[in-house]
Amino acid sequence: MLIGVPLETRPGETRVAATPETVKKLVAQGHQVIVQSGAGMQSSVPDGAYEAAGATIVEAAATFAANIVLKVNAPNETELAQMQPGTVLIGMLNPFDNANIARMAERGITAFALEAAPRTSRAQSLDVLSSQANIAGYKAVMIAANQYPRFMPMLMTAAGTVKAARVLILGAGVAGLQAIATAKRLGAVVEASDVRPAVKEQIESLGAKFVDVPCETEEERECAEGVGGYARPMPQSWMERQAKAVHERAKQADIIITTALIPGRKAPVLLQEATVAEMKPGSVIVDLAAAQGGNCPLTVADQVVISHGVTLVGYSNLATLVPADASALYARNLLDFLKLVIDKDGQFQLNLEDDIVAACLMCRDGQVVRTNG
Repeated sequence: MLIGVPLETRPGETRVAATPETVKKLVAQGHQVIVQSGAGMQSSVPDGAYEAAGATIVEAAATFAANIVLKVNAPNETELAQMQPGTVLIGMLNPFDNANIARMAERGITAFALEAAPRTSRAQSLDVLSSQANIAGYKAVMIAANQYPRFMPMLMTAAGTVKAARVLILGAGVAGLQAIATAKRLGAVVEASDVRPAVKEQIESLGAKFVDVPCETEEERECAEGVGGYARPMPQSWMERQAKAVHERAKQADIIITTALIPGRKAPVLLQEATVAEMKPGSVIVDLAAAQGGNCPLTVADQVVISHGVTLVGYSNLATLVPADASALYARNLLDFLKLVIDKDGQFQLNLEDDIVAACLMCRDGQVVRTNG
């Protein structure tokens, strides 16, 4: 198969869909890999590294004319126009963007959105959301430490003792757990909250204290179980009790990192303006949900703002700030997915009996096969 890797053109995007490591493996399997010139430069991968791995460096149009196109983001209209009917497109295509999926179908593309992969043990190696959220959780703490005007760890010096920073993590999914681990490594005192009681053990195993908001009704307990590895929207009664608990913890916190996201929905509000107003001057909030409206109404997407003496960081795609490792992990995710759609003879095969393939397939033969509300 001819596999194309174009340069990502979305503003601010620094990642690339293949690395010399994955290119070398694809070439060893008998595929021809073509990479657009400069595609890996922002991920610290020069064209020469791809050539050494067996790829051919080409212009953009050639990559979009390949049998299989590997991308980070969904193609824009200009890129889509360069793709031929029957092309197999694999990437983070946003399965909730029904309009763009429809455009891909009209073009005759067979498109796979890897964000739609089920949260099962078999799909872990190609779970793009987890691989990129892991990086975001790490980077969130590093950004917070940079914005925070004090030390993170406790320091005992000749000039006196400096207290450790108190960090509050809201949401203990992949990003939240990585944020907990990173903040602990930096010497902070860490607390964490999540709607799912089942994550208490994971939080405590990383050395953080679990902010417990017990469920009082059957409806609350059912929602707290989550679905498919994701949290579900909680009833208003529970949200009000959590808001009170978070409010009290936030007043004591020096750094808050919010990570609560529900696919395809506006991010839940976890920090009200009244809470921010009572936080200590110089405190920092890093809102990982900024792209979906933010967990705090004061967050401004892709900006750093100061409100009530608190610094709010609203970078919407933190994985792009660690492009070398983000690309390496993402490229491996793609490589593992390719194993499911390429047969032993090196040809594309669409096996809809495979639950991962079926879940990720967005369109084929001019038809949208999955829509999301």
